[in-house]
Amino acid sequence: MVGDTAGEIRPEDDGKPRRVRADAQRNLDALLRAAMAAFATSGVDAPVREIAEKAGVGIGTVYRHFPQRSDLIIAVFRQEVDACADAAPALAAAHDPGEALSRWMRRYLDFIAAKRGLAAALHSGDPAYEVLPSYFQRRLVPALQSLLDAAAAAGVVRAGFAATDLLRAVAVLAAPSQELGPEHGRRMVDLLLDGLRYGAGPSPGA
Repeated sequence: MVGDTAGEIRPEDDGKPRRVRADAQRNLDALLRAAMAAFATSGVDAPVREIAEKAGVGIGTVYRHFPQRSDLIIAVFRQEVDACADAAPALAAAHDPGEALSRWMRRYLDFIAAKRGLAAALHSGDPAYEVLPSYFQRRLVPALQSLLDAAAAAGVVRAGFAATDLLRAVAVLAAPSQELGPEHGRRMVDLLLDGLRYGAGPSPGA
């Protein structure tokens, strides 16, 4: 199978990404997508063989990239964080500041929903996951703050909001509820965005 040869490079041996062959990178991307889907439906104890089959790779590939289950969970979490953070500049380039902020907040809400499949591991007390909260903060706080600052400068939200507060607020608003359904969180985030806009106006000197 392509990418199942010995010597494939694991991307997270010391926490720093490694360059990998194009075929190995495709396998790795497919593996992380399959793992995220499996964790979302079956939790972090989803069978490794099932994840490998969904990704179209051999089980040996999984263990060469991720010798421990915690390695795979960490990689999935980081990929999801990176995708959410990287969406901020892309949205800022494609939309006006207010729309970019709105779209990113909804994108973050989707991230929170996806992360629930990892919750059992992330809150297990395993020291392997201790680095993840700081990684989350380091990547997502600047991403959101840049959008907030741009929206405030454009006069579409009030100035002075901290990205850390909004990240926490969305996480609370996105708490699952069987009675209210998944759309409840989206409606709550829309209300939060309305609150940010209340009383907004052009910044001084604009």
